[in-house]
Amino acid sequence: MLGKTANGLYWMYRYLERAENTSRLIETGQRIGLTRLGQDDGEWNSVMQSAGTLPGFREVHDEVTKEAAIDWMLRARENPSSVQSVIASARQNARMVRTALTHEVWEAVNGCYMKTQEILSRRVAERDLPAVLGTIRQRTALVRGATHGTMLRNDIYDFARIGTFLERADNTARILDVKYYVLLPSSVAVGSSIDNVQWETILRSVSASGGYRMAYGSQVNARDIAHFLILDKRMPRSLYFCSSKIRDNLRYLSSDYGTKYRSCDLADGLLRRFMSHDIDAVFDFGLHEYIQNVLSSLGQLGMQIERDFRFYE
Repeated sequence: MLGKTANGLYWMYRYLERAENTSRLIETGQRIGLTRLGQDDGEWNSVMQSAGTLPGFREVHDEVTKEAAIDWMLRARENPSSVQSVIASARQNARMVRTALTHEVWEAVNGCYMKTQEILSRRVAERDLPAVLGTIRQRTALVRGATHGTMLRNDIYDFARIGTFLERADNTARILDVKYYVLLPSSVAVGSSIDNVQWETILRSVSASGGYRMAYGSQVNARDIAHFLILDKRMPRSLYFCSSKIRDNLRYLSSDYGTKYRSCDLADGLLRRFMSHDIDAVFDFGLHEYIQNVLSSLGQLGMQIERDFRFYE
C-alpha cells in the first residue's frame, strides 16, 4: 500500500494527534498564566510560536490577547492547525481511506468530529475551557483506543503509528521549548520554587505527572523532568519513546515491502544522534539548541517518509 492511501492514513492520525496536542498547549498557556500573575499575555506569543501558528495569527489580529489566542488555536477556520480545522481534515482523510479502517475506528473519528463541531460552535468561555479541552482529548483517545483494539497489525497500522508518533515527538519538543522561551524571565529564577512549579506545568501538559512521580518520587527538579520527557524509554510521550516507535514501524514497512527505505536510516540516525547522550550532555549543549535540532531532524524525516512511500503520486 503506497501513494494516496498511505498518505491519507498518515495524515489522518497526525491531525488527530495535533488536535490533542493543541489542547495540551492551550492548557499549558493557561497554567503558565497562573504563575505569572500581574503580567501581560506575552506567554501566548510563545505558545503560538511553539505551535507554529503565530505568523498566521498576526496576519489576522493586531495584538495578542489570551482570548484571541485561544480562539485562534481552537476554532479559527483561517488557521489550518486549529483544533476544529485539523479534526475536520482528519475526518475528510478517514472518508478517503474508509475501506482501510474498521467500523469502530470510523465511528470514533466521525463521533470526534461531530462532538467538536458542537462544543466549538461558538467562542469558548474561560469557565468552560477545561471541560472543552478535556473533551477534545477524550474523543481523540477514543480513536486511538479503537485503533489499538480493532486494527490488523499490517502496513495500515504502521502508517497510523508513524503519523501519530511523528506528530507527538514534534509536540513534546515544542512544549519543552515553551519552557525555554517563556517560563524563565531571568536566571535568578533557576532552581527557585517558581522554576519548579513551571517545570511541573510542563509535566502536566503531557499528562506525565503521575508517571514522573512513580519513576522519580515527589521531588521535582529540572534535570529529572527533562530526562523523563526526552530520554525515558517508558514514557509514551518522551522523544526517545516516540522516535523508537517511528523507527520500529518503518522497519516493519521495509520488511513487508522488501525495501530498505532512506527514512529508516534517518530514523536510526535520529536515535543515535540525539537519544544516546545523558541529560547532562543535553543541558551542556543547550536545551533550546538541542530541541531545535531535534525539530529540524523530525521535519526532514517526515519529508523523507512522504518521498519514500510516494504520498502524492
